[in-house]
Amino acid sequence: MLLALITSSCSSIDCPVQNTVSTQYAILDASGEASPLTDTLYIWTRRADGQDTLLNRLTASSTFSLPISYSHPEDTLIFYIVDSYHQQTLDTVFLKKEDIPHFESVDCAAHFFHHLTAVRSTHYGIDSITIANPHVNYDQSYTHLNIFFKQRY
Repeated sequence: MLLALITSSCSSIDCPVQNTVSTQYAILDASGEASPLTDTLYIWTRRADGQDTLLNRLTASSTFSLPISYSHPEDTLIFYIVDSYHQQTLDTVFLKKEDIPHFESVDCAAHFFHHLTAVRSTHYGIDSITIANPHVNYDQSYTHLNIFFKQRY
């Protein structure tokens, strides 16, 4: 009976194992409509250990999701575009943010939400990039960043 009492007194908190905190991007045309990128887009970043890592590779998509760091005030992303003629374009995106600790329970691992404060990029293939919703949390139904690529021929 004592074992049953001890077991039932333990918390049954559902830690957010499946919940991820990531930024949602929308690729838009000049009129603000979804515009699937027909070229191949590779997105790279530098990990904390100094190694480069591929975050995403996509083709024919108008939305994508990227993880966000919780140990740097600014994330640096490399957008590498290869078109069907093998022409290559390389842009760098700088995403400034504030990290906000999010407490679920002492039984759960630490999580961070974020507030996007600024975004800038080089402009070889990217025309512009804007913040649509600065609050990054578990809710992945919001677009956080709108990206506009230059017209490619």
